[in-house]
Amino acid sequence: MSDIELTILLPCLNEAVTLASCITKAKQFLINENIHGEILVADNGSTDGSCDIAVANGARVIHVNTKGYGAALNAGIQAAKGKYIIMGDADASYDFLNLTPFLTKLRDGFDLVMGNRFKGGIHEGAMPFLNKYLGNPVLSLLGRLFFKTPIGDFHSGLRGFRRASMLNLHLQSQGMEFASEMVAQATLHQLKITEVPIELFPDGRNRRPHLRPWRDGWRHLRLLLLMSPNWLFLYPGISLIIVGVCAMLLLINGPFTIGRLNFDVHTLLFSGLFIIVGLQAIFFSLFCRLLAAFYTRFSLPAPNLQKFLQQFTLERGLVIGLILVIMGCLGSVYAFWYWMHQAFGPLIPAQLMRVLIPSFTALISGMQIVFASFFVSVLQLYYRYQ
Repeated sequence: MSDIELTILLPCLNEAVTLASCITKAKQFLINENIHGEILVADNGSTDGSCDIAVANGARVIHVNTKGYGAALNAGIQAAKGKYIIMGDADASYDFLNLTPFLTKLRDGFDLVMGNRFKGGIHEGAMPFLNKYLGNPVLSLLGRLFFKTPIGDFHSGLRGFRRASMLNLHLQSQGMEFASEMVAQATLHQLKITEVPIELFPDGRNRRPHLRPWRDGWRHLRLLLLMSPNWLFLYPGISLIIVGVCAMLLLINGPFTIGRLNFDVHTLLFSGLFIIVGLQAIFFSLFCRLLAAFYTRFSLPAPNLQKFLQQFTLERGLVIGLILVIMGCLGSVYAFWYWMHQAFGPLIPAQLMRVLIPSFTALISGMQIVFASFFVSVLQLYYRYQ
């Protein structure tokens, strides 16, 4: 078993200009703190001699064929020999001589220690304006909101963690969104997380950064949403149903006026749409939770999922769904009966729509509940027979 305490991991793709400086500072840190450690460069296909520079400066190099920031880091974590890992970009934007706060927190028992650039200071020219004032703050705010984590800088490139804890997360992302997945998964798995202030310096490269703000920002946002079915499906679905039901109750007996605004059957039609789409979104949230709980390691189920499944049995779902279907059919039959008593002649659209729209809404909603009940039962059945 390796007795190396710390691996300093540097993902690398054509960093010949700055790599030697980063390795030299990392080596000096290990010497200054008398740490038994290693410097590991995870090269992602460099063509500028970065690998030769790394070897010449005493680093261990692994070659990662799968392209992407996350792919390089994942391979580096797998290959690391240290109990702890501190990862940092090899572009000279981080101070590898000042890693003591990370190691101290790791030795104190934390599983993940994030560097916070906003608390430590961002030097002029170190971060683009949009990243500093829009991208990073907004995405970090959403991360805290979705996952209830105290981390203020989700996308810091300098962070430390226990290798064993990170391997247990089975991180999947291969691109820049790996940074967000690490924090989100660590939070979902209830690892001990903290952060320390760090400084961010202008990078020393003579080329354009690998980061593409809009593309990578979307990938971060997409991952946060996919890992949080409540915010992607459940909460919007509940909101749509509440708005739809309230609007339908107000309009089912006649028009509703607020000042100069007159709401009538056209708004009633949208209320039915809101209810149907909202119900569908809620079921999507449930399906995501079940698939994550039963078949993947990507996310964790909600704490109350098991209690809900005990209450939402196939039989109860069928009863609720069939009641709504029957209500919808009765409303449709009443509309036909009314038309028949008008000798199948012209009707007043607004009057009949107040019956048909709620009827169709109940009919479609009931069918959705019936199908969803069967689908949930199928997922549970397949899982039991795995």
